[in-house]
Amino acid sequence: MQIGIVAIGRVKAGAEKGLCERYLERAAASGRALGLGPVSVREIGESRAGSAAARKREEAAALLAGVGEDDLVIALDERGEQISSEGFSGLLDRARETRKRAVFIIGGADGLDAAVRKRADHTLAFGAITLPHQIARAILLEQIYRAMTILSGHPYHRA
Repeated sequence: MQIGIVAIGRVKAGAEKGLCERYLERAAASGRALGLGPVSVREIGESRAGSAAARKREEAAALLAGVGEDDLVIALDERGEQISSEGFSGLLDRARETRKRAVFIIGGADGLDAAVRKRADHTLAFGAITLPHQIARAILLEQIYRAMTILSGHPYHRA
C-alpha cells in the first residue's frame, strides 16, 4: 500500500527537515518487506485568501485534489481521535489488506475545512495541542516508521 502525505506549507531547511528526511529514508527501507510504501509527500502553498473560512476552502480543494475515491484518507486534526502507536500500526495493517493507498492530510494554520473532515475515513490527533505543520509532519513520519517496526517485530518500539 502506498502512503501519501499531503500538507499545507513547506518544510524549510532546519531540524524539522532533517527529521522528516530521516524518517522518510527509514520508512522506505522498512516498508518494502511489509508491502507499505513508498511514502510520498506533496506540499501545498498556504492560501492567501482574505478570510480564514476562504483560506480553509481553498486549501481543502488543493488537499483533496488527487485523492482517489478508493484511497484511505486520514486527516490530522486536534479534534480527532487519539490512538496509541500500536493502534496506529493496526490501522495501517488493516488498510494494507484492502487499500492501494493511504493519504494523510495536514492542514494549514487555520485548520481543516469541514469538506476534508467529511471526506476523511479517520481523523486523528497527536494530542489536544496545536502543532506547527512542520512538527506535525515530522511526528507523522516517525509514527509511520514506528508502525512499520511494530508490524515487522523490530525492537525500535518498546511497549
